[in-house]
Amino acid sequence: MPAVIDHTVQARLVTVPSATRDVTVALRYDRHDPFAVQIVFPPDVSLDGHEVAWVFSRELLEEGLRVSVGQGDVRVRPNGGTRTVVELRAPEGVAVIEFDTTALRGFLRGTYKLVRNGAEHLELDLDRALSALLKGV
Repeated sequence: MPAVIDHTVQARLVTVPSATRDVTVALRYDRHDPFAVQIVFPPDVSLDGHEVAWVFSRELLEEGLRVSVGQGDVRVRPNGGTRTVVELRAPEGVAVIEFDTTALRGFLRGTYKLVRNGAEHLELDLDRALSALLKGV
């Protein structure tokens, strides 16, 4: 079974309230970081021309399909029955991205096949993480 899931989806970047831009982003899940998911943006939509990855809780994404959740940098909320909005906040501004809810559910199903809900702690290699942390001291 793979260690990483990369799922490419079409999303809509809302640049101002009345303007949107379609963008292809990658949804990524790595079993070695089992509590997190990533949204990876291509270089052509970033401010510095480099790929940008936002990392946040898999649980936050799952909950945000049903109700408005999140505080701080990442917020997720349903938008009608077929769309989900992810809001990303940074010092440079706010990015609002609309996803097809079915695509997000499909991605999440794949992550739960890789690491089931409630079993995330079994994927953690605490010895390796502690060793890497101590090498940096």
